[in-house]
This record gives sequence, C-alpha cells and structure tokens, in this order.
Amino acid sequence: MSFPIIADSKRTPELTLRGRKSGSATLKAISQEVSLSKSFVLDFFGLLFIYFVPALSHTLSVPLYYIEPIRLMVIIAMIFSSKRNTYLIALSLPVFSFLISSHPVFPRMIIMTLELGLNVWLFYTFARLLRNYFTSILLSIVLSKGVYYLLSYLFVQMSFLGKGEMSSIPLYIQAIVAVIFSGYLFIMLTRKESPDPYVDPTR
Repeated sequence: MSFPIIADSKRTPELTLRGRKSGSATLKAISQEVSLSKSFVLDFFGLLFIYFVPALSHTLSVPLYYIEPIRLMVIIAMIFSSKRNTYLIALSLPVFSFLISSHPVFPRMIIMTLELGLNVWLFYTFARLLRNYFTSILLSIVLSKGVYYLLSYLFVQMSFLGKGEMSSIPLYIQAIVAVIFSGYLFIMLTRKESPDPYVDPTR
C-alpha cells in the first residue's frame, strides 16, 4: 500500500515544475499583450500629435516645431515602449507627417527618416558601450543631426532641396532641446528596474 504514495511523492516535484512553467508562460503572454497595448496607444497618440501640431501652432501662435515633435515622440518611445516600436515610430512618423501635410518636403522627409532611424540605432549602441543614458542619447542626437546636415548639404548641391528647406530651427534652440530631451530620458530610464538596463534600456 505504500508504493502508490511513494510514486505520487516522486511525481509531485514534476507536477510543481510543470505548473510553474505553465504559470510563467501565462505571465509572459500577459506581459506581451500589455506591451503591445502600450505600443498601440503610444503609436496612436504619436500620430494624433503629429496630425494636430500644425493646427496647434497656428492656434497658439507658437512654433511647436521648435521642440521637434517627431523626435520627442521617439524619445518617449525609448522610455515607455519597446526597441522595435521605437524604430517603427522613428521611421514612420516623418512619412505620416509628409502624407497628411506635405511637410516636410519629400527630400527632407527622406533625410529626416534616415536621421531618426540612425538616432535610435546610435542610442542603443552607445547605451551598451558607454553605459550612460545621458551621454548616449546626447551623442546619438548630435551625430544623427550631423548626418542630417551633411545629407541636406549634398541634396542642396544636387538641387534636390532648397537652402531654405534644410531647417528653420536655430542651432542654439536645437542644442537646448537636445539637452532637455537627454536629461528627461536619463531621469526616466535610470528609474526603471532591470538586471542590466544598458543591454536593452527599454526592457
């Protein structure tokens, strides 16, 4: 009569392990669903924000484009969304802005898309290498802007872009905005709990 009891006692750890794996899989699935929901809400808000920026600028008589709204949405995605969704926002918002308002003009839209995609890639690369959020995002913004102006200059020389279409934001304002964005991202990401956040700061 004791053998069934012994057999059951041997199976108990196995059943417990299966239960833990099943629970872990369920939690992972829920976590993925929550992450997708957050990404969807962020993407929708980003599109809505970009859509209304021209109207808000006109209504408030404030040049909201000075705060670089598309880059702002990319920064927010870096903090609150996944790496994949951050790339999606960086590569799609300039195209969306062009389609709904013809601004920026097509050649500049291409350059902005490349610049923002580079900005995101440089940030994640520097974050792994330098292990400092502020330095990583500031360097990524500065270097990607350098590429933006280099490509803009080449487009102007090839007559694909007019000089007045390169950028109407003063350089000192761009510098101030870059520092503010970098400080904001630094503060927000350093507060996130992760075993090693510099491997993937958005985990």
